Amino acid sequence: MFDIGMSELLLIGIVALIVIGPKDLPGLFHTLGRFTAKARALGREFTRAMNDAARESGVNDVASTLKGVGNPKKFGLDKLNEAADRFEGWDPSAPGSKPAPKAKPEDPERAADIEKIRAATEKAGKARLDREKAAAASPAAETAPPPAKAPAATQAPKKTPAKPRKPAKPRKTDKAETE
Repeated sequence: MFDIGMSELLLIGIVALIVIGPKDLPGLFHTLGRFTAKARALGREFTRAMNDAARESGVNDVASTLKGVGNPKKFGLDKLNEAADRFEGWDPSAPGSKPAPKAKPEDPERAADIEKIRAATEKAGKARLDREKAAAASPAAETAPPPAKAPAATQAPKKTPAKPRKPAKPRKTDKAETE
């Protein structure tokens, strides 16, 4: 409670022995013990009275409800976690799994857009494969570095020469220093 170590307690005892004296020290400890016991009894009585008042007013019911809110089983999160675990362990190539149903377009315009996108994607994929095959077929193209562009020649601005400085003025000296 007070975070007093053994060495501090020993120091306090020695100081008390010197200040109070060996005759009155046992009586002081007895009085201090009774005071501590009364303080603890008052603390227990206060805690008991507060618990009784909470029980009568129904605060304990509210407290237990709030504790239940933090419990995932009360919220149904445990079922959600179980479903997520089953989904993570699911293997679509397993013999018992069903193939996913194909999505049906809602209107013909959307279906046409989907077909256009698929055709463009397929065309771009074939063009990329053709480029890769052509690059692999011509090894000279790989070894030759691409021509580097020369940086544009820019002319640096001409600098004008600085104006000469004025000569420094001589210092005025005291007559005592010159003599």
